[in-house]
Amino acid sequence: MHSATPPVPARTPTRPARAHTLPEPTGSHTTRSVRRRAKRAAGRVSGLAAVAASATVVASLLSPPLPASAADYPTGVGVVLNAPIVSATATPSGHGYWLVGSDGGVFAFGDAGFFGSVGGLHLNSPIVAMDATPSGRGYWEVAADGGVFAFGDAAFHGSVAGLPLNSPIVGMATTSDGGGYWEVAADGGVFAFGDAGYEGSAIGMSPASPVVGIAATADRKGYWELAADGGIYAFGDAHFHGAAPVRTKAVAIDSAGNGYRVVSSDGSTYAFGGASYRGSLTGLPLNKPVLATSSVSGGYVDVAADGGVFTFGSVGYYGSLASATLLAPALLAPPTADYGLTAGQIAAWDRVNMCEEGGNWHVNGAVFAGGLGMSRANWNQFNTFGFPSNAAYATPDQQIRVAVAFATHYYGSPFAAPDQHGCTGGY
Repeated sequence: MHSATPPVPARTPTRPARAHTLPEPTGSHTTRSVRRRAKRAAGRVSGLAAVAASATVVASLLSPPLPASAADYPTGVGVVLNAPIVSATATPSGHGYWLVGSDGGVFAFGDAGFFGSVGGLHLNSPIVAMDATPSGRGYWEVAADGGVFAFGDAAFHGSVAGLPLNSPIVGMATTSDGGGYWEVAADGGVFAFGDAGYEGSAIGMSPASPVVGIAATADRKGYWELAADGGIYAFGDAHFHGAAPVRTKAVAIDSAGNGYRVVSSDGSTYAFGGASYRGSLTGLPLNKPVLATSSVSGGYVDVAADGGVFTFGSVGYYGSLASATLLAPALLAPPTADYGLTAGQIAAWDRVNMCEEGGNWHVNGAVFAGGLGMSRANWNQFNTFGFPSNAAYATPDQQIRVAVAFATHYYGSPFAAPDQHGCTGGY
């Protein structure tokens, strides 16, 4: 992979997003089920609705009329999220998009229909990514353990759930006919299902930087893998057009035209090959890091960990969750007696997680692992509780318990946590 092509220089966004909506209840559905009836009501852009014990769901209409002003769009005000947003995908028309939380709750905006979610169900592993069907009438959710959940006209073609994995799953891509998909793990391993062909993987190619995403070529006969350092690995008929010279962590990749776009956590966009550049968030202050991107013909949408939505080019803006409240893990359930964590400790380290990893608790790097950016050496030293030997496979509470032990030793207090005014890496 060579012959690097310099990326198009970054610019300010053409229309930075703001958020807006009215609550409207809707339901959630069972794991792996494919719901074939989309709930749609006549009227304008529908709003956010709480789903018991899960993330709030936004139900929307197909091709909604444009409101008189941006103030008519959903904002997330009054909405409480049980989990941070972790992924997003645009509808084929570019007139809507879905957001998904790590608990599997789905939020639909614009002409994106709500077809079900795993929000409110017990998951063995958190949701890490989602993708839509070619028709836009369904979507898949994928979990860190490789479990796949299909809704609407999305079909279940298999998964690696239940199989021993060397690294957690971090992303997925689908074939052009919706008849298959690929899952990619943090170590670069690729798993193909349905009519998705296996073309190779980046295992062993990026030892110092974990893989964070995958994007398929236009004909779905190849794919690119993206590493956190901006490295690109091409397989099948995917051509290498250049690596992204990111200043912060690369977080997402998507195919566009005959090329690909890479987005980093600070909102910078790097376009390669036939991918067009329509603007970026470079240099703008963000409340939370960008963590997902999705392209359509002529534009794309970037999404931040707090549910903030930023649209570019032909993708329309239909609201966001930027003003929603994220329910602290401490409020979801009392601390377990085994871990002895206080609400303050959990809240403090949850902020570290959002700052360092944008809500992802299952990062699996060569030096740092888990959602708190802890080095493997420190994890091995302070994990005296019998938790998994790799922080990437430990629960958030387990990781926080080890972090408390670390803070007690190095900071002199079990209630200390790293300064959150500058995320400069793990410890």
